[in-house]
Parts: sequence; C-alpha cells; structure tokens
Amino acid sequence: MLVNNWMSKDVITVDVKDSMHDAMKHLKEHDIRMLPVMKKGKLVGIITDRDLKRASASDATTLEIHELLYLLTRVKVKDIMTKDVITVPPDFTVEETAQVLQKNRISGTPVVDADGKLVGTITQTDLFRVLISLTGVGNGGIQFGFQVEDKPGSITEIADIIRAYGGRMVSILSSYDEVPEGYRKVYIRMRSIERSKLKNLIQALESKAGLLYMVDHTENRREIYAEKIN
Repeated sequence: MLVNNWMSKDVITVDVKDSMHDAMKHLKEHDIRMLPVMKKGKLVGIITDRDLKRASASDATTLEIHELLYLLTRVKVKDIMTKDVITVPPDFTVEETAQVLQKNRISGTPVVDADGKLVGTITQTDLFRVLISLTGVGNGGIQFGFQVEDKPGSITEIADIIRAYGGRMVSILSSYDEVPEGYRKVYIRMRSIERSKLKNLIQALESKAGLLYMVDHTENRREIYAEKIN
C-alpha cells in the first residue's frame, strides 16, 4: 500500500510572504493542521497549528484584541515556519511513512517526488483510513485473535475451519510482537457466518490454535480467551 494511493493530492499551501493570519485562516477554513510553505513554486518549509499557537501564545495574554490582530498580520510565515522539512516520496509504503511520523513525532508530512515537486501530503488521519481499510472493520463482522505456532500452514488450518463453517475472510494480519519464540499472533476478520454455528466454530478454532479473543462487531460481543494460553 503506497503513499501515492492514500495521500491528499489537493494540497493547500501558503507562501513565505503570507502572514500568520493567512495561515490560520487556511487551517480553519480547510480543517487541516499542516501547511507546506512555498517560495516560487518550491517547498521551503512547513507550518502547523502548533507553530502558530506557539508563536502567538506569549503575546496573546498581554495584548488587546486589535493589537493581537495587528501582530498576526505583521508576522510572516517565513519567520515561524520549520525550514528543515521532513518529507516522504510517493512510492513509500504507508508502513514506512508511519515509522517516519513516529520517529520524528510529527502528525503529517509533505510528499515530494523525485524532481522535488510537492505532489501531496499524508497525515495520521490518512494512516487511520489505511488501517480501517486494511482490517475491514468498516464492514463489521467478527475478528478473532490467535497465537499460533510459526510454521507453514498454521494460518491455513484456521482459515479452512472458518470457511468450513460458512465464514468469509475479510482480512488476515499477523505479528511477531510479544509472543514466545516459535509463535506469532494472527488476526482474522470474517463475516457471513450463521450465529447458530458460532459456538461450534469457536470450539473448533480452540482445538487448532490458541484463541486470544473474539470481537463480534455486529452484536457488540467481546470475549477474552488469552488466560487459557498464558
């Protein structure tokens, strides 16, 4: 899943000569938290709602409203922007981008192509959309969490049981975090199973793998089984 497919391509920008007031207006009107700063068509910085709040906070408590408005029109974007801009290319995966945001403790970043052209922005909100799409949670259904042996066919065995009971797979994810050596966690979201078969399905799954939990989004039912395998 590449950044190019999930980034916002209609980018709202500001010019280095624009004022703080202009930047604040853009953020509010477009309900965004980040603005790439341009100079003659080239990306030269970035400004966020945090930058604007920090720049005006020290004066806001001592100035009259008309003085504050005057200040906001006099201070330029170039004076408060971050000049060392962290960017990602459009062919980055969303996972790589999430690592960049986490490492640098930022909420979003401009997307720049090989020629240095600004082609989009990607934010935490976009990554949330990826997570929702990847897991299929928007479609409801049931998610099972398992701890299985890390061997060929271990996921297939579970999937075959689900299919045998009439379930349709929506997503399958796996992780090696926080598991004993030789194991991994598997998360399967499924739907279309008859509720009358669910109890037997759970019993069949428990016979093949360590069942951690079940969340039934349709009926808002949650069951934890982790204690049985710890």
